Amino acid sequence: MSTANGQWYPPEWPDRIRALARGELRPVAPRRAATVLLLRVAPGGVAVHMLRRRASMAFGGGAYAYPGGSVDPRDERDVPWAGPPRTEWAARLGTDAASAQAIVCAAVRETFEEAGVLLAGPTPDTVVADTTGEEWEADRAALVSRELSFADFLDRRGLLLRSDLLGAWARWITPGFEPRRYDTWFFVAALPEGQRTRNASTEADRTVWAAPAEAAAGYDRGELLMMPPTISTLRSLVPYATVGEVLAASGERDLTPVLAQARLDGEEIVLSWPGHEEFTKHIASRAPEAAAEDSESAAEEAAAEESESAAAEEADANSSGPAGADA
Repeated sequence: MSTANGQWYPPEWPDRIRALARGELRPVAPRRAATVLLLRVAPGGVAVHMLRRRASMAFGGGAYAYPGGSVDPRDERDVPWAGPPRTEWAARLGTDAASAQAIVCAAVRETFEEAGVLLAGPTPDTVVADTTGEEWEADRAALVSRELSFADFLDRRGLLLRSDLLGAWARWITPGFEPRRYDTWFFVAALPEGQRTRNASTEADRTVWAAPAEAAAGYDRGELLMMPPTISTLRSLVPYATVGEVLAASGERDLTPVLAQARLDGEEIVLSWPGHEEFTKHIASRAPEAAAEDSESAAEEAAAEESESAAAEEADANSSGPAGADA
């Protein structure tokens, strides 16, 4: 990672931003994704569940995030459902009903896949109390490998997806200069009584329960690495004293998508996220010979990405996307 104004950014960003400004790079369409801020009562207030991405990962290695990932096309299948109807979720998320179901389904499925926590129950007002044991683990592994759809999993276990346990919190879209992009809805949810989290993700090497203010302070000191959507949503939890207050506030949260904007000021790049001034970065210019090499490299990279797009889509279909699906 490189830094600017004390903030991180991937080292390839400047070259890709310049290539996009020159018309040499065509933005890819973002994939739908969902991530969940699991909350529980803690001494002094609220704690949120976070995972740390493995340092070996190509993007965001070592960064803290939340359980989440991309929508599986099968998430649009009819699923046993409890809570607000799909049309209500569609109005809240700014999508059609089928997409709303898929996004909510992805949020619940990914939370189970990556944290072992299941927001589902046998009736509209109950939740599974324990998801440990060999049979649960076998089902979780089958979901991760896409051998089992979430709809079939719920049907087989006689469970209803409890959409009422989720509250929509924010929406971030990966910048247009990224090779893989996600349109990610962030949700909040309370850890169900009797369930416990665990590190079930192959993309994470550590999980923690953290007080939002303490984790944000760790980020400010440079001790914890986070992407803009993570630290932004983390800071937004600080004012709330209880999990109930967070859930109650979710209905009024603004879900206008946050999308980074980049502009060239001479050879300096100015990168900003509207409404989130703390992330604004001023990236210094490069030497002329380096800029020329960057241009050629970026153009070659763009051509390679376009020719490999079909393969990438196929690969994405068989993976959950990055942990947390952060932008």
